[in-house]
Amino acid sequence: MKIALMDSGIGLLAAAAAVRRLRPDADLVISSDPDSMPWGPRTPEDLTGRALDVARAAAAQRPDALIVACNTATVHALPALRAELEPTLPVIGTVPAIKPSAAGGGPVAIWATPATTGSPYQRGLIREFAGSVTVAEIPCPGLADAVEHADDSAVDRAVAAAAARTPRDARAVVLGCTHYELVAERIRAALREHGLPPVALHGSAGAVAAQALRRIGEAPAPSAQPVGSLTVLLGGRTADLPQAALSYAEGQLLAAAAPAH
Repeated sequence: MKIALMDSGIGLLAAAAAVRRLRPDADLVISSDPDSMPWGPRTPEDLTGRALDVARAAAAQRPDALIVACNTATVHALPALRAELEPTLPVIGTVPAIKPSAAGGGPVAIWATPATTGSPYQRGLIREFAGSVTVAEIPCPGLADAVEHADDSAVDRAVAAAAARTPRDARAVVLGCTHYELVAERIRAALREHGLPPVALHGSAGAVAAQALRRIGEAPAPSAQPVGSLTVLLGGRTADLPQAALSYAEGQLLAAAAPAH
């Protein structure tokens, strides 16, 4: 079994680590193009073209499923990716975890990139899944870039700014960008420092990993052996895990379980 994941950068680490935990025996392919990151400010046409290039590189490795581990790419490129790759290769998108966050009754804050915040896509999800709950949309300029480069000072500044804009009565925070899940504990700490009570953080990595297994008819097997391989593609070329990835627990898990080749 082989699962591929794609993103502009290292935001895919959270979902890749979730797959690794559910099925340690799965071979993983992670395909990104950090030179084109971030995708958010690009036109939908440009973003879709770049996402297709990254997906084609992953598909050339003949995986059983492809996870689009990027909210922005899911918004703009998922139809094109599915039109080209399915039904031969199942394509699983990433949707912000608005529905489970709203199940607690709210209020809910959604942290997302400026390009996603206030977008028709996000507003549609709010109407569909959180219509009866108070929702605050919190743009997080610079946070994805800071996470991508493992710039601790920039991460702290961006997280603190977003925490300061988060309503004090929020009971749940949706991490609406896959990069944010890599610094979830720093986000939790910043929310506490800004006077919020314990807040539930909702990411998407676990859900998309489980959905990928369902799409190919596989069940979780956390104790499965042996550990699968890891293939890293940067701009379509085989590479090592980026150094920044090793700054995060998810990257360390992937590196320790199966060295990149």
